[in-house]
Amino acid sequence: MVLAAGLLAAGAASSQVIEYASDSAAAACELEGAWPIAASALGVEPVRPGTPVFNEDRILGVMPDYQTVRDTTHFVAPLTVKEKWMLAVKETVDPFNFATGFLTAAESQAGNNTPKYGEGWRNYGRRVYAAQLDFATQNFFSAGVLASVLHQDPRYYRRGPQSKFIRRIFYSVSQLFVVHQDSGRKAFNASGIGGMSLGIAASDLYYPSASRTGTVMFGRVWTSLMGGAVGNLMSEFWPDLEKKFFKKK
Repeated sequence: MVLAAGLLAAGAASSQVIEYASDSAAAACELEGAWPIAASALGVEPVRPGTPVFNEDRILGVMPDYQTVRDTTHFVAPLTVKEKWMLAVKETVDPFNFATGFLTAAESQAGNNTPKYGEGWRNYGRRVYAAQLDFATQNFFSAGVLASVLHQDPRYYRRGPQSKFIRRIFYSVSQLFVVHQDSGRKAFNASGIGGMSLGIAASDLYYPSASRTGTVMFGRVWTSLMGGAVGNLMSEFWPDLEKKFFKKK
């Protein structure tokens, strides 16, 4: 009799546990379905996807624009050292920039321009190698080494349509020499100018002697500065053109 009573009590307890677990699971499902409302009621914000660190939109649909901060109307967190190196790598290995090296080499080959390796397919290959290495070393020194050591942000902070057209042009060009520190204040763009100069100086290791003169080096610095100015202008105004002519919001 005692054994029978014990079994009946255990069965009743098990039934209550199962019923309680079932009710708890149902309640959990209901709470999960109504999570945004429940979270709001408790004062807890639901987890939302974070904003990408780099701009993944492409100018004209093909040109990478990783280095541009398009919306500067709100706080923009500084890049970490790891993110600065990631930016340098992304720009270097991007297919468009990689293909540009082949085109640059072809243009140089057509007129035996800098670097003056000479004619022929073998020398064209050397020009391609030099063009890729030029771009990689400048990214390495600018966005990687100096931006990290000097605590500078290698990105371009777009001014946006809230400013007048002429002011935006001057602003874009001026950003060749002005940079945001990680602290948020502005300073001389030592990482950008210094990285460009170090990259050009490093080319002495693989350029032929005819392309290592002071005149040639100055011309390369000037070309790099002009390319940077054009790049800033495209980063500044392309979103406006895209919105106007391609109806992208």
